[in-house]
Amino acid sequence: MENNGGGNGRKILIVDDEMRMRRILADYLQIKGYDPLCAEDGAQGLELFAREQPDLVLLDVMMPRMDGWEVCRRIRSGEGGAADTPIIMLTARGQEEDELQGFSLGADEYIAKPFSLKILLARMEVVFRRGTVVRASPPPSAEAVATAENGLSVDRPGRVVRLAGQPVELTYTEFELLLYLMDNAGVALSRDRILDNVWRYDYYGDARTVDTHVKKLRSKLGSYGHCIKTLRGVGYKFEAPR
Repeated sequence: MENNGGGNGRKILIVDDEMRMRRILADYLQIKGYDPLCAEDGAQGLELFAREQPDLVLLDVMMPRMDGWEVCRRIRSGEGGAADTPIIMLTARGQEEDELQGFSLGADEYIAKPFSLKILLARMEVVFRRGTVVRASPPPSAEAVATAENGLSVDRPGRVVRLAGQPVELTYTEFELLLYLMDNAGVALSRDRILDNVWRYDYYGDARTVDTHVKKLRSKLGSYGHCIKTLRGVGYKFEAPR
């Protein structure tokens, strides 16, 4: 396993079976002040992830021993370290289904090869600005709970969602999506409008990524998932629980 660490910047774990790609990315990121770490396959990537606890993972999809989908799934399950570590998927497969699968597994971004190193760096900076997974925190005071609907509560300052008092782990984007839907309860919202207000023009892909995030959000909200209504041919609408 290669380890191209250096500098005092954020640690970036590069997991790719192509040696040339690893070297290009590592050299570029080191020049830009990051501390790159390299693994040549998914299994090695998980080992290095657990040992080094990187700030972000650049993850190829098609690799021997363990592909990127499985690595992403295991990281998001909490295996080896922080489940909220940002992940950017890198792949030569540009099909829409692959992109949506990456998001459904919890990837923060998806970039098809070949790509510009400047664009990659810009995407990394966007991901860092967005933040990571919302962590559970001590129960907030009554004043801090800005939204509460029959057991569904949202602590905006603490960025924590609770169902019947129990914290729900949401990604940064899922939390923003829920807030936007709840703030516009009863309003029909198109996918493009949701993208503009939640992703804030930082997303470069298909508007149907909204569908993937809504599906994940509904699942995490359990019995409250039905509050997010699908409007065929339009988008979505939030209806407060009764």
